[in-house]
Amino acid sequence: MKRVLVTGAGGFVGSRILQQLRAQLKLTAFPRGMLAQAAEEDVLRFVQQVQPDCVLHTAALSDTGYCEAHPEESFRANVEVPVWLARAARTAGAGLVLFSSDQVYTGLPGCSPRDEAAPLQPANVYGRHKLLAEQRVLDLLPQAVCLRATWMYDLPCYGLPVRGNLPLNLVRAALQGQALTFSRRDYRGVTYVRQAVQNLLPALSLPGGVYNFGSENDADMFTTAQAFCALLGAAPRLEAAAWERCLAMDTRKARAAGLCFDTTRDGLLRCLRDYGLRPGSGGV
Repeated sequence: MKRVLVTGAGGFVGSRILQQLRAQLKLTAFPRGMLAQAAEEDVLRFVQQVQPDCVLHTAALSDTGYCEAHPEESFRANVEVPVWLARAARTAGAGLVLFSSDQVYTGLPGCSPRDEAAPLQPANVYGRHKLLAEQRVLDLLPQAVCLRATWMYDLPCYGLPVRGNLPLNLVRAALQGQALTFSRRDYRGVTYVRQAVQNLLPALSLPGGVYNFGSENDADMFTTAQAFCALLGAAPRLEAAAWERCLAMDTRKARAAGLCFDTTRDGLLRCLRDYGLRPGSGGV
């Protein structure tokens, strides 16, 4: 059984890794809060102590607004820590799988899905730091795997952390009588996190490099929100905007390597089935 050391085990993705993959992997987690306080030598010492086959790095400072206002904190969390882990993994002879983000695609013109070779100039601090982390990690450890993940979601269950996400935002707005605004010129995939976690098993054996990781989506976010509302049986007031962004990803490289995702809409259907909910029933 492969020994995997997980960062961010108390977070949205990391907690689900520990819950979902415990039968398939021998999982160890960094102590809660350690990476927020540790120096590089502490990280190296802990990795050497655990001697993992692979480090799975999910921890990040991912609030884009906070990163914009606090770039030094973002740089430490989103660039320095991944670099430390790459050095530690190299010293221990371990692999490294790093969660990156679709935010690296901010600022590109057009609305066609982005592939991994797209020329990048991220328009926000978080995207710039995620791209810089990819580059520095791969320079240190060419066999590292960088997964550019989409926006992810889950429903409240198992006592695991749940953060703001598309289906819950829609249901909450419906219950509270609030309006939500989505742009008809904003494109991105939205992924059921439990399918993403299951796809980490083949991801651990990928050749080094960058991979788009998550559900594709050929609809704009206003249309996507409408489709989610229909499946959730929720009816918040949706307002249409026209600002432009395209984070939609072409995932052919990942699919060719065995990482297969539902489309964004079909992912929500899978989520509802997993939780025993009937589409359109309003039972979320």
